[in-house]
Amino acid sequence: MEYKNIHIIYFSPTHTSAKTAYAIAEGLGGDVLLESDITYDVPAEELEVHEDELTIVAAPVYGGRVAEVAVERLRAFHAHRAPVVPVVVYGNRDYEDALKELSDVLIDAGFVPVSAGAFIGEHSFSRKDMPIAAGRPDDADYETAVNFGRAVKEKLEKVDELSCLKPLDMKGNFPYKVKGASTPQAPVTNEDLCTQCEYCIDVCPVSAISIIDDRMFSDPAVCIKCCACVKECPEDARTFDTPYTAMLHKNFSARREPELFI
Repeated sequence: MEYKNIHIIYFSPTHTSAKTAYAIAEGLGGDVLLESDITYDVPAEELEVHEDELTIVAAPVYGGRVAEVAVERLRAFHAHRAPVVPVVVYGNRDYEDALKELSDVLIDAGFVPVSAGAFIGEHSFSRKDMPIAAGRPDDADYETAVNFGRAVKEKLEKVDELSCLKPLDMKGNFPYKVKGASTPQAPVTNEDLCTQCEYCIDVCPVSAISIIDDRMFSDPAVCIKCCACVKECPEDARTFDTPYTAMLHKNFSARREPELFI
């Protein structure tokens, strides 16, 4: 089978999932590249993915599971036995059950997983004095992703139909890991540095930031702690202080490599 139409779907507040998906798509080749960015836009209606499209779905891992907002927005997509490559991106700790969870969500939506991958991206909590997978995906990750796309393409070219493929085996368990109760918390603003350019409002994927009484306010009950506002602020006026950063820096600074299931 040869696919000329490549469709990438991603939820990517800090751009690591998007970069990984695009690199895989480069390896897949194809003549047409379709994009569905669900980071900010919630699909208003159900979207059908066609059988002639080879789809890459990329999402970040939060606490060993797929980001809940990503799962919610992915439910708008439906297919009838269309091939898909589930991809999760995690911050160098562990992706645990996230890849299997993403695969199961896509199977329920009518997709057929043909290959899958877990890649590394800079952790949302990473900062200059306590880096956690800083700068990733890097050049080596990019090369791995491109080669992964080529391997997927070669795999599909060897069969005449999806039914010829063996069921994909990947890391993960069901029932999925139970996440602990989330502590409401959100980044804060240094008002001395903030110019109220409102860029943080634009990049927040869940509209948790607003201006109240002429001050920037982040709603802890809505914030998903993706830290897009921290990493994107042009004045470095946003910070997110949590003890988890020091723990992650201490225990998970050693480089981890992508895990591929072809």
